[in-house]
Amino acid sequence: METEGPATRRVQVSEHPRLLKLKEVFKSKFGSLPKFYVRAPGRVNIIGEHIDYCGYSVLPMAIEQDMLIAVEPVKTHTLQLANTNPLYSDFSTSANNTEIDKTKPLWHNYFLCGFKGIQEHFGLSNLPGMNCLVDGNIPPSSGLSSSSALVCCAGLATLTVLGMSLSKIYALWLLCPALVSRYLYHLEELCYSAKLIEFSPLRATDVKLPSEAVFVIANSCVEMNKAATSHFNIRVMECRLAAKLLAKYKGLQWDKVLRLEEVQAKLGVSLEEMLLITEDALHTEPYSPEEVCRCLGISLQELRTQILSPNTQDVLIFKLCQRAKHVYSEAARVLQFKKMCEEAPDDMVPLLGELMNQSHASCRDMYECSCPELDQLVDICRKFGAPGSRLTGAGWGGCTVSIVPADKLPSFLANVHEAYYQQSARSLVPEEQRLFATKPGGGALVFLEA
Repeated sequence: METEGPATRRVQVSEHPRLLKLKEVFKSKFGSLPKFYVRAPGRVNIIGEHIDYCGYSVLPMAIEQDMLIAVEPVKTHTLQLANTNPLYSDFSTSANNTEIDKTKPLWHNYFLCGFKGIQEHFGLSNLPGMNCLVDGNIPPSSGLSSSSALVCCAGLATLTVLGMSLSKIYALWLLCPALVSRYLYHLEELCYSAKLIEFSPLRATDVKLPSEAVFVIANSCVEMNKAATSHFNIRVMECRLAAKLLAKYKGLQWDKVLRLEEVQAKLGVSLEEMLLITEDALHTEPYSPEEVCRCLGISLQELRTQILSPNTQDVLIFKLCQRAKHVYSEAARVLQFKKMCEEAPDDMVPLLGELMNQSHASCRDMYECSCPELDQLVDICRKFGAPGSRLTGAGWGGCTVSIVPADKLPSFLANVHEAYYQQSARSLVPEEQRLFATKPGGGALVFLEA
């Protein structure tokens, strides 16, 4: 496996206000100075929602907002983690006996995921410790992958302390399924382009975005922590059950099927044909666990112990047709979006916008992962000049992403801000976390003090 070290850059910390502040806080916290800093950007998913875990491609883009960690290797074999945000408590553990409490969505678990992933991949023991201070300006629980950026930073910090390297694509493969996130593509240097991320096989392809438009992120100010709710887990299971029922309907070995993409691949048909098959095979009324069992020819006990996850065993209804139709139609929209960017017709911006509008409608109506605030914000963005606007990230809160003609950007930002953010609760959200046009996000980096 080809390896390469993390991209490094020597900087004068005194010339970078954020790094300088991080250095000063680190010294006051630990009584010493950091040896290096690691950085990973957040991301906005332009199109392709809730289809990655079904095996289909997504189209994200790195953004300017990021996670930074100041790091000092220590010889005590202890991990000491702190955060500049006072809402996140300090945490300390043995570097050689890290335990991740999966029952609690604690911030430091994401760091431990990156650290433990590197440790287990290389089969390491007797690891050195680290003092780490985390600073992030990605709005939390916003669908912009703040947790993924933290996992990525932790992996980079661990590799750097150990003096080890890992190929970018292999780091992506290693950390995605085994840890928390599928979005560690930040290891790639990104320009003003998106990345088509494919999972079968895993690869990343540049998609050049239209230069005459910008993408604007707007925060609904509704936080949704998918690790602390059941919405996300239920949707994942509904997609799995839909895949099994579709496979059974078409005479496939359904018990080996986990993802909707596998059904399409085994049948060798198009996404459009899969939509027709879904309409024939699955009814729109919700399925009870008992009906799922009858369709598959298994007992309720087998369903609960062999298919359902522990946190979905008590779910009473599953909307299988709607979830499958969203996945297959959204997967098709991702490919259409990529094709449109490649062909670059004169009316590309409104055409891309229409695909984003269709995506939001599907997320809202078929996948039911929107919320009133997101729908309102999408409507406001379209009203003030966005040809397309949609929720981004898991949904149930978080952000929208809109495509906006560059010449309309100033008026768009002013009008959307006035229309949505003047309410008292929303005005309390920091200005920089409300509404912003994306800039090139760059890649993951290690900063060394010059």
